[in-house]
Amino acid sequence: MKEQLEQVRAWAQDKIAAGQEPPWAWYQYMKLRETLDAILAGIDATTTESSPQSESHGETHLRLVGATDPQDKSQRRPAGLPLQPPM
Repeated sequence: MKEQLEQVRAWAQDKIAAGQEPPWAWYQYMKLRETLDAILAGIDATTTESSPQSESHGETHLRLVGATDPQDKSQRRPAGLPLQPPM
């Protein structure tokens, strides 16, 4: 995949360097080359084989842990007191 992208980038660069394309096509070749540069840089930046996340961690599983603090931290109004709506 990376090799194919590099070939397309070289082709676009050759079209730009030739200088025989109309302005609208030249602009499209430039956008293509810039996009391929970004994609190739992203491919180089992300390596799945050396990434610590891709290493096998044996038997790692999620575990359920009980709650330590209440989720509802709002103060409750004592029953029987009238509620005053905002004006």
